[in-house]
Amino acid sequence: MPAFKYIARNEDGKRVDGTLESADRRTAMQMLQQKGLMALSLDQTTAKSPANTIKKRFRFESGLRKKNKMGARDMLLFSREMADLLASGMTLGRALHTLAQRKGDDIKAQIIRRLRDEVVQGSSLSDALRIYPDTFPQLYISMVRAGEASGALAEALEGLCHHYERVQEARGKVITAMIYPAIVLTIGMVSVVGLMVFIVPRFAPIFDELGGTLPLPTRILMAFSNALIKYGWLILIATTFGIISLRKWIKTPAGRLWWHTRQLKWPVIRQIITANALAHFARTLETLIRNGVPILKALTIAEETVGNDVIAGEIAEARTRVTDGSSIAGPLAAGKIFPELLTDMLAVGEETGDLPGALKNIARRYDSELDFSIKVLTTVMEPVLILGIAIIIGFVAISMLMAVFNLTSGLGV
Repeated sequence: MPAFKYIARNEDGKRVDGTLESADRRTAMQMLQQKGLMALSLDQTTAKSPANTIKKRFRFESGLRKKNKMGARDMLLFSREMADLLASGMTLGRALHTLAQRKGDDIKAQIIRRLRDEVVQGSSLSDALRIYPDTFPQLYISMVRAGEASGALAEALEGLCHHYERVQEARGKVITAMIYPAIVLTIGMVSVVGLMVFIVPRFAPIFDELGGTLPLPTRILMAFSNALIKYGWLILIATTFGIISLRKWIKTPAGRLWWHTRQLKWPVIRQIITANALAHFARTLETLIRNGVPILKALTIAEETVGNDVIAGEIAEARTRVTDGSSIAGPLAAGKIFPELLTDMLAVGEETGDLPGALKNIARRYDSELDFSIKVLTTVMEPVLILGIAIIIGFVAISMLMAVFNLTSGLGV
């Protein structure tokens, strides 16, 4: 029998959520009326069968339950569609209802229906978005609230679309730049492991038959090959455990701060991290200030979105130094992270009364620096990785040849 998930109000006006089984939607509505409930939404779901119960229990116990979260692309598509519908003159409730009526029972559809129900019950969109913090970050919520206060929600959503499109573009550049080095490194590691496990051990019986003392490089190579064959599974387990433990520790405040500090000390990587964080900071601040968010609040949100705890801490200290609520160039310049070029451009923007324009130029400037740093990284990494792999494979080949020449010369061949 079909199951229906409902959101309703009782006689006291309190909200009631639940699920009931009914032959059809009309019967489900009648059942709610008999209970004294006024339906706000009624959506059909899959009936609870024993198989589904077992599946859900297994998913819960194994820790594989999906988060109630939209993907970045789905969130961007939702924002774009909402901006277009509102710009066409449609009301907020009707726009959400239009998107909620589309077929599908995935996470995105469930989130949109919940947002619609909250807005229909009298909540603002910004308050409804707080239900899903994993999907809608503080930047998004603050922008929507500013749009609601100014009566320009469509423009605020349009600005968010442009912001997240630029963020995804920057992230895509970094990922694309790392694909080729990752492929080279993976192929190189597989090749070296294959040599150690399958090729080098075949020479051991030959060397034993010939007798004699093997050269030091060959002995080192044979010892490493034997260790990899005997204890490879243990090395793999230890490496996997170490990586998982490191990742978990990096998610802690202390571990994250340590990791972000190290990132700002590595050559080339430092330029990429800094340029990306500063471009993101400028773009976020520009988007918020342009839409009427107060500077102190905008700095707080920008602090949470730069992606590096060291730079975020510097923004937090600068925020405490902002006393007049309008000037930020001086407090940022008092720190050690933000370069003079950025603070000088901010100061000019404050003097001319066009701080959003200055921040836009800053974001463009550091986007260009990010592109250049990525090109430098890929240009440096490719030959370094190829040279490193060539040295390892060359060491294997030379070690084997040294042993062959040494043993055959002792035999007078």
